[in-house]
Amino acid sequence: MRHQKAGRKLNRNASHRKAMFGNMVTSLIKHGRIETTEAKAKELRRFAEPTIAWAVRVAHIELKGRKQQTDDDKAKFVHAVRMARRVVKDKDALDKLFHEIGPGYLNRPGGYTRVLKTRHRRGDAAPMALVELLPGEVPKKKTAKKASKASAANKAKADAAGA
Repeated sequence: MRHQKAGRKLNRNASHRKAMFGNMVTSLIKHGRIETTEAKAKELRRFAEPTIAWAVRVAHIELKGRKQQTDDDKAKFVHAVRMARRVVKDKDALDKLFHEIGPGYLNRPGGYTRVLKTRHRRGDAAPMALVELLPGEVPKKKTAKKASKASAANKAKADAAGA
């Protein structure tokens, strides 16, 4: 009997499933949306949501800036990156996850992905679905004021030089 066994096997062994879902989460982070079968899409949420949650948990640390971070903040951030690295193996995808996606979902308590049923695949009539990241807000860093003042000064210098 198969009582208390969560998750779908998808006709694959454990290592294949783990690698497949790691690759799918990486593609989802890189591209924002992927198309797959409905069963894989529903199972993908079980891998993607906790991975994104690691980035959201430490997003406030990322927004502080390097100089305001304490040693404890840095340790929490490193721990979160290492936990997410268990699923996402690609460095570019990890950077995007922690520097763009995580801060965008700072005010959302969960539910970072959505599964939309689309069509039946030609050939085997498998039900297909789109998995996409929900749109998130892009918060501004606290150091943005200094950067905007500097850019305003540069514009003024450029206008003076051009005139």
